[in-house]
Amino acid sequence: MTDKERAELGAVQQTLFIPLAGRARETRRKRPALRDPKAIEIMESVEFDESLYGQGLGGFVTVLRTMVFDWWVRQFLTRHPNGTVAELGTGLNTRFERTDNGTVHWVDLDLPDTIELRRRFFADTDRRRMVAASLLGPDWTALVEREQGPYCFVADGVLPYLPEDDVTSTLARIADRFPGATLMFDTYSHAMLRQQHKTADRRGMAAHWAWACDDPRSLERFGLRLMESATITRMPRGLRAELPARYRYLLPLAEPVLGRVATLSLFLAG
Repeated sequence: MTDKERAELGAVQQTLFIPLAGRARETRRKRPALRDPKAIEIMESVEFDESLYGQGLGGFVTVLRTMVFDWWVRQFLTRHPNGTVAELGTGLNTRFERTDNGTVHWVDLDLPDTIELRRRFFADTDRRRMVAASLLGPDWTALVEREQGPYCFVADGVLPYLPEDDVTSTLARIADRFPGATLMFDTYSHAMLRQQHKTADRRGMAAHWAWACDDPRSLERFGLRLMESATITRMPRGLRAELPARYRYLLPLAEPVLGRVATLSLFLAG
């Protein structure tokens, strides 16, 4: 028997438990590279299929990906301490808790079922609010525009689940509505998309990636300018210096296996 609360989520939304479980496992390490006690609290409170979403390499990969995006968000806030960060497809992420500088304005955007679950653990404040809306809908950009600029948009593990036309139209819309904004998101090659489909089918996961991108520079035609790219084994130099010793040693050794898993890109709009 369990006294955990059950989460009623769509197939894609259920994948939010992969990074959640990864952050919880990392936090429990003796010397964690990322600390997220809230992830442990949620893991202990919500019922989900841990054999499907809480095991395997995916959680470890998402922790490394999260660390890169956290680093870039901190760099944005160093330059723009009063700006606004919009997390697109926020899931149960705790990036605000990890990067809050005391003055940032924050928008957590996700589908209604995810925001309903999220509200069990997080609350709106005068600087942070949750918005229940589809990334593909017409209204959320106006809500973000009401916040103070400059703007930073983070899509962590979200865009690959959308069809290509939806991805490119969303990027173009952000670039048009928020000139000068910072955007960061992860992309995966067609080879990795095929591998994700095989893995999902083998494990019985209903959510499949729908979009692949072999070269992030190809997205510049939608009003973006690529500023920096990283991978989970080749992180930004400043971040690498902050990693625990085991990561500084192991990540270069993992390059042949994990080096091409994902490309993490930082863009400017316009």
